[in-house]
Amino acid sequence: MATRSYTSRRELDEHTFHPAVALLVPVAFIILQALLPKPFPKLAILDLPLIATIFFAVSRRNPIAGTFTGMVIGLLQDALTNQYIGINGITKSIIGYTAASIGFKVDVDNLSTRALMCFAFCLAQSGLLYLIQNHLLGHLGVPVLWLHELIRAVVNTLVAIPIFFLLDRTRSDE
Repeated sequence: MATRSYTSRRELDEHTFHPAVALLVPVAFIILQALLPKPFPKLAILDLPLIATIFFAVSRRNPIAGTFTGMVIGLLQDALTNQYIGINGITKSIIGYTAASIGFKVDVDNLSTRALMCFAFCLAQSGLLYLIQNHLLGHLGVPVLWLHELIRAVVNTLVAIPIFFLLDRTRSDE
């Protein structure tokens, strides 16, 4: 006889993390993002806070938690960089919400899905930053080098995949 369960897919697949991991990994990524490009300017192409936002939002599969995670990570990134306060907060909130919503419906533990999501979210963040700078802040004429943004998305995707595998080991599924 078949039994029915009242447990949703989200409840079955929702991952939790030790509070130290959930706090220290994003903070470490934000600090690295602020400090590494100074001695190594070529590392400015990386966006480690975006990678942390995508990973935690997708793993938790909760749009509210994804939005909050993105907001906090983005605002801390703004505080440590030369951006206006709120620019990264807005973009990473949107990406956190979207990533968590997709993580709720799609198998995001698959390598190809993760790579595609990371690539798409890197490009989406570039587009959102362009819209905010040109239309909301009035910096009209700020050019976007889309070839650079494509290369940036590829590099961030290649860096994100091993990071995702390492962070998968920190899950504390109950």
